[in-house]
Amino acid sequence: MTLINGLPAHVLLVHVVVVLIPLTALALVTAALWPGAARRLGVLLPAVALVSLVSVPLTTQAGEWLERHVDDDALVRRHTELGDGLLPWAVGLFVLAAVVWWAGRRAAAEPGQGRGTRWAALPVRIAVGVLSLAVAVGAVVDVYRIGDSGARAAWHDAYSKEGTGAGHGS
Repeated sequence: MTLINGLPAHVLLVHVVVVLIPLTALALVTAALWPGAARRLGVLLPAVALVSLVSVPLTTQAGEWLERHVDDDALVRRHTELGDGLLPWAVGLFVLAAVVWWAGRRAAAEPGQGRGTRWAALPVRIAVGVLSLAVAVGAVVDVYRIGDSGARAAWHDAYSKEGTGAGHGS
C-alpha cells in the first residue's frame, strides 16, 4: 500500500497506530489488573490487539515507500530506525492480550469460583499484570518517540515561527 486517495499511505496509516497501540495498552493493563474488565472486554481485547499488530507492519512498509520518495535527511532516517522497533512491542501487546483473554475465559469456565481458586492464581495474575504494564509502557513510549521523530522530520523546515503574513489576522 503506497497511496490512499493521492496521499502517501503512511501519513494516513500512522493515525491508526497512534490511536490503537495506546488504546490496546490501556485495555491490556486494565484487563490484566482487573479480572472483571477482562470478562467485560472478552474477545474484543485480543481482536483490537491483533488489528494494532497488523497495522504496524502496514504503516512501516508504507513509511519505507515514503522514505524512498522524499529527500535524504538524517531526521527521516532516525524516524525510520525508531519505527522499525515498534513491531516487537505490538507482538508483546497481542500475546499478552491473548493470554489475559484466555485466562479470563478459563477462570470463568472453572467451577467453584470461590476465594481459594482466585488466590491460587494470584502470583500468576501479578506476574501477567506486571509484564502487561511493562510492555504497555514500553509500547506507548515507543509510539511517542516515533511520532515525535516523525513530526520533527516532516516539519523541521516547513513552517515559519514568525508567520508569513499570508494568513488570518496579519
